[in-house]
Amino acid sequence: MKGFAMLGIGKTGWIEKDRPACGPMDAICRPIALAPCTSDIHTVWEGALGERKDMILGHEAIGEVVEVGSLVKDFKPGDKVIVPAITPDWNSLEAQAGYQMHSGGMLSGWKFSNFKDGVFAEFFHVNDADGNLAHLPEGMDPAAACMLADMVPTGFHGVELADIQFGDSVVVVGIGPVGLMSVAGAALRGASRLFAVGSRTNCINAAKAYGATDIINYREGDIVEQVMEKTNGKGVDRVIIAGGDVDTFAQAIKMLKPGGKIGNVNYLGEGDYIKIPRVEWGCGMGHKAIAGGLMPGGRLRMEKLASLMVSGRLDTSKLVTHRFEGLDKVEEALMLMKDKPKDLIKPVVTIKW
Repeated sequence: MKGFAMLGIGKTGWIEKDRPACGPMDAICRPIALAPCTSDIHTVWEGALGERKDMILGHEAIGEVVEVGSLVKDFKPGDKVIVPAITPDWNSLEAQAGYQMHSGGMLSGWKFSNFKDGVFAEFFHVNDADGNLAHLPEGMDPAAACMLADMVPTGFHGVELADIQFGDSVVVVGIGPVGLMSVAGAALRGASRLFAVGSRTNCINAAKAYGATDIINYREGDIVEQVMEKTNGKGVDRVIIAGGDVDTFAQAIKMLKPGGKIGNVNYLGEGDYIKIPRVEWGCGMGHKAIAGGLMPGGRLRMEKLASLMVSGRLDTSKLVTHRFEGLDKVEEALMLMKDKPKDLIKPVVTIKW
């Protein structure tokens, strides 16, 4: 089979590999919708995970099952499925402890394009199929559904990590596709005043559509000063970090009220340390909590998030700004994520077999 791979740090290309083998609890799928991610950019061009050679990229897919193992009960060839970016080993001790995304070690629930070939190929392997695949609801657009693989659960996990409660004031830093889903999730969770930090017009419009009440444009001044001015110097109850870099944490601490929480779902591809401002952190005693986490994976998560789309509570189609057809367009879509033109939120490639 062919796949689009990381050949080494800073290098990508099409390669030929053997079709993956199917274990007794596993499934082999072929993609019907794929989306590149900024994480792929960090992995290849920043070397965020270290050197990888001839590793097929991609971790966001809607697929069609072509083969299942002898012990798989709920899926069969021909089924259309949602494939989460995180595919835990559900019998691991970490999963039993409630941290399935770290099954087998920190971040090891993230297998695709981390230490295992990803989904940008003619076929890909899914471990523990009954626990990690979810049936694609009848009539759901595969391109819109592809956002369920990573963008929606990651953005919503930022909401969970920040522990947003009814009436909380919230800042979402970064309104790319993950941040936009954090805005949507915060609104669903009952945020009152909801600040979205970004500058691109289409992202700003989408943020407003998803429930943002205020826009903070970082090109128009320091975001901390803008938030503090708009809150009469009080700051906010919760901050979700869905963009930025290692210095963004200092900004989040400064705009956060005592007793507030920060939820980080931003993949930090560069930098060795995160600096926390001592005074604004209450000299270590300000009850300003920071939680950073990889999104949970698995079937139940996918089914619940899909139900939000089926019921009309969530519309992910606003994220899909560029559509391509054919597996060979994956490279072009990935380069769009690398270059990030102003009109981009998320590209999706659909494949007809």
